[in-house]
Amino acid sequence: MAELKGKKHALVIIDMLNDFIGENATLRCPDGEKIVPKIREAIDFCHENNIQVIHVQEAHRKNDADFRVRPVHAIKGTWGSQFIPELQPEEDKGDYVVQKRRHSAFSYTDFDLFLREESIDTVVLTGVWTNVCVRSTASDALYHGYNVIALSDATASKDEDMHIAGLRDMDLFGEILTTDEYMKAAKQKFSQSQQTI
Repeated sequence: MAELKGKKHALVIIDMLNDFIGENATLRCPDGEKIVPKIREAIDFCHENNIQVIHVQEAHRKNDADFRVRPVHAIKGTWGSQFIPELQPEEDKGDYVVQKRRHSAFSYTDFDLFLREESIDTVVLTGVWTNVCVRSTASDALYHGYNVIALSDATASKDEDMHIAGLRDMDLFGEILTTDEYMKAAKQKFSQSQQTI
């Protein structure tokens, strides 16, 4: 069984939005629909075990520089930038939302500030795309001094090759676990410490 690093974890759900997930998505991640049940399972586990849940939401301005290299997508306030119905943030359970305009959740956002305010030292990454926004967030997490865990069956990319490439990169500086492996290890860590991880 994996022995998890860190004293306090946060589950981070990256860009599970209408413009990335589903047949009508502008920048559809074809395997994105497949990971929804695993992310839901991880969210429910974290809510039950008092582990912080953070939803990262791409929310561009209309003429964002990002559109010079990619199609227009996830404009703030539009349907495309909204979370998919199955993975809506639950504010009554303490979920936090971070809006971003670049690949990394750390880039020009309050993500790092929030993590530090909550004494979180480990980010557990899920969502899309594995080799772009998830990987960018993972590398920035390392640069900012956080432990990194990526859930292999709760992340997805355009195709399996891109997904595997992203996981291989993150494996150089973080832990790659399945959702079940993470929950099992976290539950043991939680029960041993008798306090929130």
